[in-house]
Amino acid sequence: MTKESVVIANSWKTLRQYTDARIGLGRTGVSLPTREQLAFQLDHAKARDAVHLPLDEEFLQYQLNEHGFEVFRLKSRVKHRQEYLQRPDLGRRLSAESVKFLQKQIVKVANTDTLIVIADGLSSTAVASHAVPMVNQIAAGLNAEGYRVGPICIVSQGRVAVADEVGELLKAKSVILLIGERPGLSSPDSLGIYYTYTPKVGLTDAARNCISNIRPQGLSYNEATHKLMFLFVESYRRKLSGVQLKDTSQEINTNELSSTNRSFLLPNKVS
Repeated sequence: MTKESVVIANSWKTLRQYTDARIGLGRTGVSLPTREQLAFQLDHAKARDAVHLPLDEEFLQYQLNEHGFEVFRLKSRVKHRQEYLQRPDLGRRLSAESVKFLQKQIVKVANTDTLIVIADGLSSTAVASHAVPMVNQIAAGLNAEGYRVGPICIVSQGRVAVADEVGELLKAKSVILLIGERPGLSSPDSLGIYYTYTPKVGLTDAARNCISNIRPQGLSYNEATHKLMFLFVESYRRKLSGVQLKDTSQEINTNELSSTNRSFLLPNKVS
């Protein structure tokens, strides 16, 4: 019996050219085809590795130094990875040693406009793959607008809110956090950016702006930088960030969509 006669194709298979989602997989009897089952197991392993593999912070610092950035190495209150996964609250605050270190650096960063913070988050894969090129593009964009970027802060075992404490301790007007996002089965290397104006401990997500899914199959570095720069400039003009600050840089009038650009889920217009 040939392979083609064993695997029953799914009519949605052609849509897989537009998405990484698991659709149109076909079947063999009542089960998935072997190829699709093995692909699922591989993607599951990649997602687990993204969460559990430690970030090579020394190499990341070396790469940033090579591009001319000064780097501060910091740690959260988390002692090990298992605790990081079980105690998100500890990943939101800096260790006592890191707090003391930053308190001694206030004079050095006094003339900067913003800080870039990098945290491993839930995907070391994302940070290792995308943090350095993303920092380069963000710094170039900020410098072009006349804003000065302080030293890059790498926080080991950090959560999103840890950037607020970094910013508050260094008296920064704003912070830009690059962090590994929770991996999906088709996106183990997704990087997220969180932006906060006037950061301080205790802020909620409502005070931050998020740019998500930065990776080759998602949002490109250029697109992410464009969105961030729009939010950044508007933030300094309006002196706020979060839910009151919207990205309107690429508004689309859905009424002007041509028939060729319409979603296949939308009904055809009846004349």
